[in-house]
Amino acid sequence: MPRKASPACSIAFVSVFLAALPVFAQNDRAQDDAPNDSGLTQKLSQKIEESVKQSGVASVSVAVVKDGKLVFSQGFGKASVDPDRPATVDTRYAVGSISKEFTAAALLYAQEQGKLSLEDKVAKYFPDLTRAHDITIRQLLSHVSGYEDYAPQDYIIPEWTAPTSAGAVVDRWAGKPLNFDPGTDWQYSNTNFVLAAMIFEKATGQKLLDFLQQKIFGPLEMTSAGYCNTRSPNDASPYTRFGGGPPRLTPREAAGWYFGAAELCMTASDLARWDMAFLSKKILSSRSYEEFTREAWLANGNATHYALGLSLGEFNRIPTVYHGGEVSGFLASNVMFPTRHSAVIVLSNEDGINFITPLSLQISAMVLLPDDPPALEKDTQQVRDILTGLSAGKLNRSLFTDNANSYFRTVAMEDLRESLSALGELKSVTRTSETSRGGMIHRSYRAEYAKRAVILNIYVMPDGRYEQFIVEE
Repeated sequence: MPRKASPACSIAFVSVFLAALPVFAQNDRAQDDAPNDSGLTQKLSQKIEESVKQSGVASVSVAVVKDGKLVFSQGFGKASVDPDRPATVDTRYAVGSISKEFTAAALLYAQEQGKLSLEDKVAKYFPDLTRAHDITIRQLLSHVSGYEDYAPQDYIIPEWTAPTSAGAVVDRWAGKPLNFDPGTDWQYSNTNFVLAAMIFEKATGQKLLDFLQQKIFGPLEMTSAGYCNTRSPNDASPYTRFGGGPPRLTPREAAGWYFGAAELCMTASDLARWDMAFLSKKILSSRSYEEFTREAWLANGNATHYALGLSLGEFNRIPTVYHGGEVSGFLASNVMFPTRHSAVIVLSNEDGINFITPLSLQISAMVLLPDDPPALEKDTQQVRDILTGLSAGKLNRSLFTDNANSYFRTVAMEDLRESLSALGELKSVTRTSETSRGGMIHRSYRAEYAKRAVILNIYVMPDGRYEQFIVEE
C-alpha cells in the first residue's frame, strides 16, 4: 500500500478538480516563515476551500514554497470527523512513500562519509538474499533490483494489522525469486527500501530514525517529523472512502511494516522545510544531489523516469522531482520544481479518492503560472452552454467555422448526445490551459459530470468562432 501516487509531474495540463471546509488559522511559526502575499494566500485558500467542500474529503493540509521561501501553509477540513477536530497547520499526517526520499538521503550521506557505496552489492551486508551478489544499493533505490513488492495493494489487508519486523519482511520477499533480472526492468517495490534502510543501519551502526533526527529533522527544525508509531495529539485520524460514500474511519498498519519505505509522519510545513533544504542543496553535497536526481536507465536504454527515491517529470515544461505516498487512511503529494526553487505539498487523511493529485496540479498552476491569461467567465459559460446543447443533440452552428461544422456530422452529434447525456449532471467547467498555435488560441477545459470528467480540446479563431471543439475521455 505505501505506493507511489500518480505522478502529477508527468501531466502536461493542469486538472481542476473538486474543492473545501473552513480554513483554520496558521500557527505563529508558520506565520513567521511565510512572507505576506495576501493575494496568493486568498486565491489559494478560496480554491482549496471550494475543493474540499465539493469533494467531501475529510481534510487536506497544503504548504507552498515559492522562490525558496514558505509562502503558504494552511489546514482545511477535519483532522477528525468524530470527535470533531479541525485540521490546522499543526496537524500531522502520514506521508507514506515520501519517506523514501529521506531513506535515500541517509544512504547518500553515508556514502559521503565513506561508510558505504551505492555500488556495493547487497551481498556485502545480507549475502543470503536472492541474487544478493548481483544487486546494488543503487538498484534498490531506483526500483530496478527485481525484488518483489510486498505491499502493492491500495487498501489495508488483514496481515498488515499484526506487528512484524523489517527483517521478517526482507527475509520473506527478498528471499523469493526475482520478478526480473536486475537492471532490465523498472517495478515499484517497497521491499527495496526496507532492505536499503536495513543496509544503512548495518553499514553505519546507527538507527535510521536517530540519523534523520540528528542530521535532517533537527537542523531543519522539522519538529513534527518522526515515525508514525509514536502517536501525537496532533495526528490526523485515518479515513477511507468506498465509491462515492462518506469518509469512514479505517485501521492503520501495525508497527514494523514500513521501515525505510513509508513510516514517517509530519506536518505539511515541516515537509516544506525539507523541500527548501533540498532545493538549496543543504544537508548533502552537490555531488550527492546530482546522484539523488539522476535518472536510472535500464540495460536496454529505456528510461525509468525515476532517480533515487524520486520520480522525474515536468509540469507545463517545468522540470519536477516528485514523490507521492499512500498508507491506510492517508494520501500525500510532494512536488518540487528545482528551476523555480518552488514546491507544492498536499497531505490528506483520506484514501480511496482521487483528490490530491488534481488539487496539486491546480495549486501548481496558480503559483507557477500567474501570468497565464485569466479565464473569462463569458468564455467558460459559452463552452458550458455548448456542452449542454451537445448532450441534447443540439448545436448553435453560427458559433463554429465551416471546418468545425464539418466535424459535427450526424454520427458525431449522435455519439456526443448519447455519451454526454449518460454522464449525468454537468457540475463544472474549468479552463486548465491556454496557448497559441496556428494564429488561434488553444484552450483546454475540464468538464466535471456527476459520473465522470471529460477534457475539451478547443481552438478559437481571432473572430471568436470555434475551429475545433473536441470532447475527449
